[in-house]
Amino acid sequence: MAEDFLLNIKSTKHCKYNINYHIVWCSKYRHKVLDGPLADFLKELIETICNNYEYELLNIEIMPDHVHLFISVPPYIAPTDIVKTIKSITAIELFKNYSDLKTNKFWGSGLWSKGYYVATAGNVTADTIQRYIDEQKNNL
Repeated sequence: MAEDFLLNIKSTKHCKYNINYHIVWCSKYRHKVLDGPLADFLKELIETICNNYEYELLNIEIMPDHVHLFISVPPYIAPTDIVKTIKSITAIELFKNYSDLKTNKFWGSGLWSKGYYVATAGNVTADTIQRYIDEQKNNL
């Protein structure tokens, strides 16, 4: 996990970026099923997904009824794609490895609620950006 995420500027062939998202999603019906060995398995699974998709996992916390991710991705990956990828793969794998989940709690429905929360974090404030843009006019 990266402790210095605010100073961690990354690069692609054509850009430099520092894009970090805080993403949260809940189990369907807010069932408190994400604990014990299942939570450990889910955490390892998300770490594997992030490695496979080249997402940088900065932090993760599994709560009994929701998941918190702090993740850094290149600018060409939309937050909705991150969420879709992680939620779909984890639901398939959790139902496969914990079949009692499907029969006891989610009978015929998905594991995750449809919605999610996403926020951005970076190393500058909105005021800093505004001041920089305003100063560019003076540099002409």
